[in-house]
Amino acid sequence: MRMIAAALALLLAAPAPADDLLPTPPRSADFSVGPFPTLVIRGATIIPGNGGPPFGPADIVIKGDRIAEIRSAGTPGLPMAPNRPPQGAQEIDATGMYVLPGFVDMHGHNGDAAKAPDPSYGYRLWLAHGVTTVRGVPLFWDPARALADKRRSAAGEIAAPRFFVYHTLGSGWAEGPTDTPAKARRWVRWAKAQGIDGIKFFNRGVETPEITLAAIDEAKKQGLGTVAHLSQPNVGEVNGAVAGAAGLGTITHFYGHFESLLKGRRLQDTPYSYNFNDEQARFGGIAEIWNQIAEPGGPEWIAYLEAQKKAGVTFDPTFNIYSASRDLMRARNADWHAAYTPPSLTRFFESNRDNHGSYFFDWTTANEVAWRNFYGRYMRLVNDYKNMGGRVTTGSDPGYIWQTWGFGYVLELEMLAEAGFSPLEVFQAATINGARTLMEPKGAEPDFGLVRAGMRADLVIVPENPLQNLKTLYGTGHERLDDATNRQKRVGGVRWTIRDGIVFDAPKLLASVRADVAAEKARVGAESEGK
Repeated sequence: MRMIAAALALLLAAPAPADDLLPTPPRSADFSVGPFPTLVIRGATIIPGNGGPPFGPADIVIKGDRIAEIRSAGTPGLPMAPNRPPQGAQEIDATGMYVLPGFVDMHGHNGDAAKAPDPSYGYRLWLAHGVTTVRGVPLFWDPARALADKRRSAAGEIAAPRFFVYHTLGSGWAEGPTDTPAKARRWVRWAKAQGIDGIKFFNRGVETPEITLAAIDEAKKQGLGTVAHLSQPNVGEVNGAVAGAAGLGTITHFYGHFESLLKGRRLQDTPYSYNFNDEQARFGGIAEIWNQIAEPGGPEWIAYLEAQKKAGVTFDPTFNIYSASRDLMRARNADWHAAYTPPSLTRFFESNRDNHGSYFFDWTTANEVAWRNFYGRYMRLVNDYKNMGGRVTTGSDPGYIWQTWGFGYVLELEMLAEAGFSPLEVFQAATINGARTLMEPKGAEPDFGLVRAGMRADLVIVPENPLQNLKTLYGTGHERLDDATNRQKRVGGVRWTIRDGIVFDAPKLLASVRADVAAEKARVGAESEGK
């Protein structure tokens, strides 16, 4: 019976690997060039990523995959000096544009053929929105596939962000479920030997508290990162406070925080109809914890955040991924779905009992009100943590709950602003905070995440000032009234994304995705008519 229960728990923990996922295609010269011996970005205003204010105009000199030098290009308000050195190099004219560090998505997935059989679909959308580094949690359910794309991306062979491969505890090896602490430690050592960068915990199934805590301890010894989705089945034993004290690196999503702050009880008073395996009950009921917790800003609230900061826990809030819960109509009808969401992904998103995260079986006003109240307090918690010096990062968890690659990441930036982050704090969370979190387990300072000489040439070049309006980062742009015509026009979007000195033309990336989605829609339409 124990073996049957363990196998069932492992099956429920994650979807089965897809056999019909397409190979990741080679990088196309249609939308990417470089790296170059010398590339100069001319006349830009730089948003450095460290929290400092913009400065410019400046020329950024890139040699190969590194920023070699940042030179003044003149005085603001005056003509820029002509014929500025170095001359004769490849150039990008960024006059009037803004340059930021490449964005870091700390919660990424790919690899489900039911959503998008071509992995480059998500990769292109990430790059088109300035995302140059992704922590896969996991990227694919098969760690060998994830590691292969990590190597190919590092070599410049595919159009993709840089990957840090985190994998789910106990999966991907031949020894079966990690159903003892000793076996969990062995799996961690196996993962390190494969080249895996870190471990994802789900806090359920065979992953008992003893197993989780043993794996966290072993990961620290092996220099691997750790991130946890502290889901409900075991949150009564391992909540945010327990996991933080045990040395967990990152809490992703909201799970575990409010369970550490319950008022007058140890466990959430869930609705009588709550059933973890019924996803509407699961996701509808979880939001009702919002009014069962200690007063925001009170002594228990502050003590929890101070303990997490002392333990060095990073909060990766992923606000965007549950945003449909508070306004389903907005998420379902977002501007980008028509041109950028293929029929397979739309089918996955639509309410059904088969696909994880498609839980809006009968989503009511009461559900949305509970989620809005929940978000108010969750955003307060994350903003308070940032204000006391705790590290907050940006993760988008794309491919679920009406959130599409790239577009969901920009929504995450907007929701950090809604939580109280200033624009400079938003970009600090989106760049150097993620880089530091990824490199910390290795005991190294990051060489990406800032626009600074000596760092990797990971850059985002945008025509609009994103500090003024984050919406201008969306691939669909931002609508603004044109006074000359008295009509709305689309402005914004990323112009170029540079990763390790490779220059990606963001509009061409987007055009390639639109063409693929249009072709898929035509194919599905023809099949439907044939029936």
